[in-house]
Amino acid sequence: MNTRKIGELEVSAIGLGCMGMSPDYYGARDEAESLKTLYYALEHGVNFWDTANVYGGGHNERLLAKVLKDHRNEVTLATKFGFVRRDGALAVNGSRDYVIQSADESLQRLGVDHIDLYYLHRLDESVPIEETIGAMAELVKQGKVRHLGLSEVSGDTLRKAHKVHPIAAVQSEYSLWSRDIEHTTFEACRELGIGIVPYSPLGRGFLTGHIKKYEDFSPTDFRRDLPRFKGEHFQANLDLVAKIEKLAADRGVKAATLALAWVLAQGNDIVPIPGTTKREHLQANIDAVDLKLSASELEEINAIGHRTQGDRYGEFAMRMTNL
Repeated sequence: MNTRKIGELEVSAIGLGCMGMSPDYYGARDEAESLKTLYYALEHGVNFWDTANVYGGGHNERLLAKVLKDHRNEVTLATKFGFVRRDGALAVNGSRDYVIQSADESLQRLGVDHIDLYYLHRLDESVPIEETIGAMAELVKQGKVRHLGLSEVSGDTLRKAHKVHPIAAVQSEYSLWSRDIEHTTFEACRELGIGIVPYSPLGRGFLTGHIKKYEDFSPTDFRRDLPRFKGEHFQANLDLVAKIEKLAADRGVKAATLALAWVLAQGNDIVPIPGTTKREHLQANIDAVDLKLSASELEEINAIGHRTQGDRYGEFAMRMTNL
């Protein structure tokens, strides 16, 4: 497995997003297969694992703990905090007390003594970013956290945070059909030497070609409520995926491999964290590291992505992205 640098961290060129291994988002999960996938990742050098305290209400961190107990030194471990429930609605808490509390709880669930990369999941607009980062910096001084990260923030917010304590990475949704951060965050990341960690680099699974009709989403799959997966947007985007599948077939690879190779080609400071619960899908992601795309292929794929229809989130969730 090739490696890349995000801040001072050297990690596998692709990571593993673990959110889907918990049942709250994409429907029922097979925990046994998820554990096999985690071990497969270790065997193949995929050592950059991403979770969050909110995934499955702590389930995801406890799941990873089953593997980490014997393999902690083989994994660069990232987790996130910030999302809370207030009066039954989703909100963000970036206060100092919650920063400290969340880290201690995550450490306990993960069964580890430190977190390699600790992210603020979303910006709390009621708390100055300097205050939140200051509290996170306390965790670094205490040895509970090694490096700090932010998720879904603008370049301006990133610059403010970086003045308080070095930021190693920014995590945002980024794929050939989700390009917001190219215009809001890329410049600041590259100016400050901050790594870019794309989540959902395969369009929440849509760019793999495995989704063919709306009914393929289980009744509890949260993608049913995302604009680009609904109504006329769904069919228009499905037509784009068919073009990706054709290009992939011409290269003798899977659509996921081609789409992920495009992300990797956007810069050596980019380390995507595609999520999967199955070993065969993880292998398709691994294959992307060695797939080199020509300038003409990159241009053709780029053009397809720019024709995507529909927002990546609903209005409320988009407001929480700070972009």
